[in-house]
Amino acid sequence: MNHPDVSIIIVSYNTQQETLDCIESVYDQTKDVTFELIVVDNASQDGSVEAIEAKFPDLVLIKSKDNLGFAGANNLAAEKATGEYILLLNPDTVILDQAIDRIVQFARENPEAGLYGGRTFFEDMTLNANSCHGAPTPWSLLCMGIGFSTLFRGSRFFNPEGLGAWKRDDVREVDCITGCFLLIETSIWKELGGFDLDYFMYGEDTDLCLRARKRGSKCLIYPEARLIHYGGRSERIRGDKMVRLFRAKRQLFEKHWSPSMARFGSTMLASWALTRYGVLRLIGMASPRHRERASEWYSVFHRRCEYS
Repeated sequence: MNHPDVSIIIVSYNTQQETLDCIESVYDQTKDVTFELIVVDNASQDGSVEAIEAKFPDLVLIKSKDNLGFAGANNLAAEKATGEYILLLNPDTVILDQAIDRIVQFARENPEAGLYGGRTFFEDMTLNANSCHGAPTPWSLLCMGIGFSTLFRGSRFFNPEGLGAWKRDDVREVDCITGCFLLIETSIWKELGGFDLDYFMYGEDTDLCLRARKRGSKCLIYPEARLIHYGGRSERIRGDKMVRLFRAKRQLFEKHWSPSMARFGSTMLASWALTRYGVLRLIGMASPRHRERASEWYSVFHRRCEYS
């Protein structure tokens, strides 16, 4: 039996049109490598299952009765993967310029790494820098907590998680690749046991990369693999999204840091929310938009017991 070069996994949750556009771009832009496409629908209520079945009857569609989260749904799909590589792909992405062909070829030319990411853009083709990031450290959390990472966004020293002003425009080893477009050797995925199911949404990709690096793998960014990543299409309320993100960060601290450093990290998350609220409140005196954002950050700070 011939196995495909890559198993592409998409997890969909109430993103019907975005998912359809993403799948179409995969078929349109993947010409040189063989692939299987596995889609997990996480109990969507927007007709996603019916729409996917009608338009793409040949892909593997797993219909979950419950929302398994990002980690659980990807792990479920990966059990069916038969490719040499697994590609995790968000439903709110659009593949450009044969990005999947390019990144698989790059992976074969750089087999010592094991994990690979690309260069993401917003819809207007401005850079979306969230394709990768530095590993969280007590220093990076301190810089966030007191606002230095925002004030000095272009500084690698004060914004280490954001990787400073780097435009993701050259091949570079990074600490972490986000799960919106993450290629990993299937053998490494299996060795690591996939995502840690303690994470529901957010943090599982960072945890995976940290565990992979501990076993000797590397995370490489290849800028010629380009795609659009809209971001946040399945999570509409910003305050809820940030609380989920902060909760996942706390889990990450508890798994990878000492107890005292984990407590410090959680405190800095609350400080980050309070600092953002204070700055936006001042700016918001002359701007209704900033007043609204300040209110969102106050809500995140007010809910700090959920993540600190």
